[in-house]
Amino acid sequence: MSYIKLNSENIFNEHICCAFSDKKCKDGYEAKKHWLNSQFEKGFVFERLDERAKVFMETVPLKDAWVPVNEANYLYIGCFWVSGKYKKQGHGKKLLENAIIRCKENSIDGLVTIVGKKKFHFMSDTKWLLKQGFEVVDETSDGFVLLVLKLKKSAINPSFKDSVHKQDISTKGCVVYFSNGCPYSEYYINESLVELCKKKKISLEINKIDSLEKAQNSPTPATIFSLFYEGKFITTDISVCIESKFNKLVK
Repeated sequence: MSYIKLNSENIFNEHICCAFSDKKCKDGYEAKKHWLNSQFEKGFVFERLDERAKVFMETVPLKDAWVPVNEANYLYIGCFWVSGKYKKQGHGKKLLENAIIRCKENSIDGLVTIVGKKKFHFMSDTKWLLKQGFEVVDETSDGFVLLVLKLKKSAINPSFKDSVHKQDISTKGCVVYFSNGCPYSEYYINESLVELCKKKKISLEINKIDSLEKAQNSPTPATIFSLFYEGKFITTDISVCIESKFNKLVK
């Protein structure tokens, strides 16, 4: 099977793996396409299987990545998925291999990504990455981990910014941080979660991360979606905006 890279010429004609058939997420789907289109000139790569499937990897030089990580000469892995019937066919290793090749071609010291100490929703598989040679270089008190795969052993380690380690979410009720890096976010946050909080009479603060500066100074490493409740980090799982899951949260 072959892989393709999205770019400014094909982005509006090709699918982006997630939410391509979810009509209620149409606005978010288009928003992510426009966001991707704005990132390509910075070296952002969206590589996916040339099938109607969720098999893809996003990479971008760390200096332009929408995450609160101190700058170093690394390539950041964003969303990285292999799902359904395409699992255990070597796609994950192939996409990772292609990212390593991009590092070598551009004299980049290695790969870096953010995961959960245990598996967090909408984030890469920590155990699988550790098996591929990644190592932990930083972690937060609420369970986020920074992993690197060094291609140059003398390379400095990246680290989370102080905005993450000194995180202060004092607002009561629900607090959300999100960006258009996920096509599901616009609907599930601005419609579903808003209605649920109104119904439960829970206060809701929505923080949209709509610039590189905001992302790189975010109090949460998961800038695609993070939910806090009563000042504590709860989840990166956007499906918590569905009533059945939300009810479990407030209980």
